[in-house]
Amino acid sequence: MRSTPILFTIFIVSLLYVLAVGNAGCGQIGMPTGGPKDSIPPRLTSASPKLNSTNVSGNKITLNFNEYVDLKDPQTNVLISPLPKKQPAIDFKLRTVTVKLKDTLLPNTTYSINFGDAIVDNNEGNPLKNFVYVFSTGNQIDSFTLSGKVIIAETGKTDSTMIALLYRNADDSAVQKRKPDYVAKLNGDGSFTFINLPAGRFNVYALKDGDGGKNYNSKKEMFAFADAAVTVSEKTDPVVLYASALEKENAAAKNVKRVLNKKLQYSLTATGSPAQDLLSPFELQFNNPLKKFDGAALVLRDTNYKPVQASAWTIDSTRTKISLAVTWQEAMQYRLIMDTLAITDSANNRLAKADTIRFFAKQQSDYGNVVLRFSNLDLGKHPVLQFVQGDDIKNSYPLTTLEWSNKLINPGEYEIRILFDSNNNGKWDTGDYSKKLQPEKAITLKEKLSIRANWDNERDIKL
Repeated sequence: MRSTPILFTIFIVSLLYVLAVGNAGCGQIGMPTGGPKDSIPPRLTSASPKLNSTNVSGNKITLNFNEYVDLKDPQTNVLISPLPKKQPAIDFKLRTVTVKLKDTLLPNTTYSINFGDAIVDNNEGNPLKNFVYVFSTGNQIDSFTLSGKVIIAETGKTDSTMIALLYRNADDSAVQKRKPDYVAKLNGDGSFTFINLPAGRFNVYALKDGDGGKNYNSKKEMFAFADAAVTVSEKTDPVVLYASALEKENAAAKNVKRVLNKKLQYSLTATGSPAQDLLSPFELQFNNPLKKFDGAALVLRDTNYKPVQASAWTIDSTRTKISLAVTWQEAMQYRLIMDTLAITDSANNRLAKADTIRFFAKQQSDYGNVVLRFSNLDLGKHPVLQFVQGDDIKNSYPLTTLEWSNKLINPGEYEIRILFDSNNNGKWDTGDYSKKLQPEKAITLKEKLSIRANWDNERDIKL
């Protein structure tokens, strides 16, 4: 009988050995992981009224799903067309989403409720993508569509935060007075699609809706319009809209009250580098607005201390930057001698002492040689070549031939933009809806141009 504990111990040891060997390939013995992560979105199981119902008269819609759901920011993400005057009540509980319409339903009208990606499962947040619930108060479902694209005229790029607006049988002033009949969101590429439309004539617009009013009421809002009403039928061509704003958003920034520094200081505006660009004026930036400055007390001399011939000093609109246009000589050493009486700021501060700024002009080897050869470019549209970094146009050149070259382009990475300068004034001009004037259009090439110093940078560009 004493052998029984020994046999039991041997059994337990053997069992542990078998388990250890069996799990050797797993690296460690652990608890089950619980299976793969849920990646399946909710599924609609029933709806009241049913999807694509006709002759609907009630104002409550109930959607049932196969699992618990959540609703992400319905007031922003859910679009109802035609656009209601009163905001509907949209709610969810457990497996059910409900919509209560507060407007009287229009007769013989197809309604669509576009949930986008707002409906998600409660556990993992998997969205039911692009879900649209459709019903009609008449005896048929309207099925016409109108698609299009919105392009930012100044850059040729897109802005998916804008919305497309549709007005049915309305005059030109409707977009400024009331909300539209239909609204569509833009996709990442600027495209939009209105679905379940009736046949008829529509005015088409796009808007960056800053105040949420869904109508064009500010010159600072990015806005686009079609030249004429569009007739929606079985075959309707896509619409392309070009957006612009009459006024820049930061225009009011100039009115901000500036806090004056106690001490007047200056800096070189370019990068603080002593290397002067051959194509740019010499610039000085001050920390306070200037009340006056005496250009005669700012003397520019060359290596031999001879005064340099230049145009008169100029000051910008903020009165914080002065500049001097000069025909620079390559690799020449320069000195700007500043007298203490030369500069006075708005607080009557002057420079603490006379100063001498030493700098030198660049040489051709500091630049890149760029050659661009264009095809499919209509020179009759007055194209302008623009080198762009961020929001700044660094260089701009009218194109008069299909091959363009320049040996003095600063090294760096640039976006290449082609502006079609309709009025041939050398700059981009915005549109004006009150005059039914479309903005000038531009194209930004997909591939950037990286320019190296002392290097031939060539590219063939097909538009």
